[in-house]
Amino acid sequence: MNQIEKLLLCDKKRMAILAAVATLDLPDGYVAAGFVRNLIWDDLHRHDEATPLNDVDVIYFDETERLRPELIEQQLRQVLPEVNWEVKNQAVMHRRNGDRPYTSTADAMTFWPEKETAVGVRLTGDREIELSAPFGIDSLLTGRLTHNPKRSRALFDERVRSKKWLERWPRLTVVVSPIG
Repeated sequence: MNQIEKLLLCDKKRMAILAAVATLDLPDGYVAAGFVRNLIWDDLHRHDEATPLNDVDVIYFDETERLRPELIEQQLRQVLPEVNWEVKNQAVMHRRNGDRPYTSTADAMTFWPEKETAVGVRLTGDREIELSAPFGIDSLLTGRLTHNPKRSRALFDERVRSKKWLERWPRLTVVVSPIG
């Protein structure tokens, strides 16, 4: 069992969120982004209380576009109304982002502005925690915040500033790709 699984299993709120999402059996579906990232950074910084989640990012991959994100959010709100659900079909996000079409949720995550955000988890049918981390988890577990060169450095810098990550987690090490 890895560190992410251990921390999730000790977090009743996050496990309830994973269970709610699992009931929908979304294609290539995960709970991602700050859901995992913040949990790890809080642990690395020995925070006594979890950093509140502004939203819970649920991602899935439906090329048919039959599964409507707003309907999925509505279903999830019926189970956990106190959660601010943010559901996105990664099969269509390339249009908004100006990228080539993505082939899966993992592929879509390889275009996210920082590599440590590109981590998703889900519960399998056997109630096991499954991880999707296209960049791996080493940098997340060692407190790095890494610019993804597939996105602009300005976007990365703006996210670091506006989300106040270095204020909340001051021991993070920022790693940026060379410009050019």
